[in-house]
Amino acid sequence: MEVGGVEFTYGNVAVFAVALFLLAGVYSFVKQGLKIAALVVLVLAGLAFAGGVMWL
Repeated sequence: MEVGGVEFTYGNVAVFAVALFLLAGVYSFVKQGLKIAALVVLVLAGLAFAGGVMWL
């Protein structure tokens, strides 16, 4: 699917979905008070999002 001149594939959308899932984990860890775990998952979410952007 092409949106604004950018070609989105199922792989791109899946990687962005993983990034959103990890961001939900960050929220959950912060709510539980596990700040170090939240930071680790936030870094992983950032890497997943960057991977999705680079795949475009």
